[in-house]
Amino acid sequence: MNWAGVDYGSKMAGTTVIAWAEGHDIQLVQSASKKDADKWVKSWVKAHQPEALYLDAPLSLPGVYRAPNAYEDFFYRSADKEVQAMSPMFLGGLTARAMRLSQELKALQCATLEVYPGQLSKILGLDRKRYKKDKTYLREATEAVLAHLPDYQLTVPPANWHQVDALLAFCSGYRHQQGLAAIYGRAAEGQIIA
Repeated sequence: MNWAGVDYGSKMAGTTVIAWAEGHDIQLVQSASKKDADKWVKSWVKAHQPEALYLDAPLSLPGVYRAPNAYEDFFYRSADKEVQAMSPMFLGGLTARAMRLSQELKALQCATLEVYPGQLSKILGLDRKRYKKDKTYLREATEAVLAHLPDYQLTVPPANWHQVDALLAFCSGYRHQQGLAAIYGRAAEGQIIA
């Protein structure tokens, strides 16, 4: 399957990164500052035609908004609680953008699945005190992720933590394709893949 991992950032901040493979080489590309990241992702999908994007953003709201008798929590989904993620409600605009993007990508025959690089970083044993905090840890963290991608190599190392998170999202996609991924939450409410 042809897929990509996406670290999904603020719309105009230039912090959205896509990681995908060309053959055995993983490529990383980052959105430009002051340019619409959502349009950029859609354009990339049209050009590369992946079957799936593994997106680091909430793709659903807590179940209480769809089935008030089946759920009680107005802030967190079961998956958020399991991985200690932020509430989709707290993330507000990012959640709405991701849900809209997911719907638009369906029209391009591209499935969107939710991932959480922070959870995969725990599973892979990245140093929690240095992950996303210490730029000198980028290389070591990248090597730790690549150890779990035996079929792939990265010729240009990540320059920032957004790129490492895109690599982690790609790794979640790989794990999912191989049947190795941990899956959190309830299918009816929204699941997170790591």
